[in-house]
Amino acid sequence: MFNIVRKFTQHEQINFLLTNRIPRKALTQWMGWYSGIQSPWLTKLNIFIWRFFANDLDLSEAKKQSFPSLQACFTRELKDGARPLDMREEVVMSPCDAIVGQFGDIEGSTVYQAKGFPYELSELIPDADLQAKYRNGKYITLRLTSSMYHRFHAPVACEIKEINYISGDTWNVNPVALKRVEKLYCRNERAVVDLKLSDATRHITLVPVAAVLVASMRFLCLDFDLNLQYRGENHLPCDASYQKGDEMGYFQHGSTIILFASANFVFHESISIGHRIKMGEPLMFAV
Repeated sequence: MFNIVRKFTQHEQINFLLTNRIPRKALTQWMGWYSGIQSPWLTKLNIFIWRFFANDLDLSEAKKQSFPSLQACFTRELKDGARPLDMREEVVMSPCDAIVGQFGDIEGSTVYQAKGFPYELSELIPDADLQAKYRNGKYITLRLTSSMYHRFHAPVACEIKEINYISGDTWNVNPVALKRVEKLYCRNERAVVDLKLSDATRHITLVPVAAVLVASMRFLCLDFDLNLQYRGENHLPCDASYQKGDEMGYFQHGSTIILFASANFVFHESISIGHRIKMGEPLMFAV
């Protein structure tokens, strides 16, 4: 029965309708409440059902094997050493476990969320100075599925002085939606996180993008979650320093991180669309 339901929901048009043509924000807020219910037996039941729809859920690397809530499972920590880090100075490592979406050169200021679906840097990142840094630079989209490790880490040694939170919609960010909804990333809730590097000629910015059933991200340098209930300032000062691999925050569910780099970086040879990468593995090299 579960296999029949799984195959039914994997059909592209049905998947799109079920995850997008719904009251997205209301369902996302409900999921935030439901996943936070503290009930070990309910959590076990949820995880049991979850495995039928996401057969790649692997908790063997988790620090804990039992969870008080579904949210605690989503945001689980890993055992020490579960993700070896590429510490070579010239390497930009992946900030998260992910499936590689689109990647490549930024064409002037034009980026692609999927083939034939462009958007402008200015539509995603409101800061004109940041837009200029990535003109003709590089970009890569890293999609975290619901079953993956949801914490994200510093891809290089860096400092963060500000987080710019941009409120928006909660479209699904899976490939089905990316081929149907124009400028999807520019519509969704997101944060712009400019990483200050010791080499002022090189630039990296992370844009975590929220999605349906999640729309909640936590940065360790802030004292509160950024989600649909947040009503504070958009420009959030933050004075944090990170060594490569330090944890920066986490999503409450699956989502996407878009990483932008200046033109003086090149992609690692292993990077290709659909490639599964783990946090700590090489993503780019400085040249």
